[in-house]
Amino acid sequence: MHLSYYTIAELFGVSEVLLLVARRSKKSGTKNQADRSSLLLLWLVISATIAISAYTTIMGIGQLSRTNLVVDIGFAVAILGFIIRWMAILQLGKMFTVDVSISSDHQLKTDGLYRLVRHPSYLGLLLIIWSIAICEHNIVGYAVVIIPTFLALNYRINVEEKALIAEFGQQYIDYQKTTARLIPGVY
Repeated sequence: MHLSYYTIAELFGVSEVLLLVARRSKKSGTKNQADRSSLLLLWLVISATIAISAYTTIMGIGQLSRTNLVVDIGFAVAILGFIIRWMAILQLGKMFTVDVSISSDHQLKTDGLYRLVRHPSYLGLLLIIWSIAICEHNIVGYAVVIIPTFLALNYRINVEEKALIAEFGQQYIDYQKTTARLIPGVY
């Protein structure tokens, strides 16, 4: 494997563990905690799919010809994903938590990256995860990583959007009508 594959995996793991430790919602000041185990599901799916994809790559199952260009593309996608994810987290500030919760002083964020997509931190997360599959350049790995991760993340987005509708009502429904979920103009 190329050095950038390990770099992506290590940076991703460290950054997400730091988020898990530092950005959990506090019980006090939380009006609505509606995670519904979506965080656990998401991390089980991500961990399992990356492990399965790595296994298929090591075993040569579905392996495509991996060139430096493919790995460089994967690395570029990862950098873009990290930039989008962390910009979204920084733009949300203290309202960002790793679990789905609404704080007592929560405000709907509709500017910055949130003007383009409703869930930019999840878009960044998807790009980071998908970049690992790109670096592995394995047809089985692509399917194993991309499809289950997208489905688990979509479940989490549905949970989060129900909580946001419960809190912000018509304001969030109107925002949904004008702003894409993950990919501007597509989804």
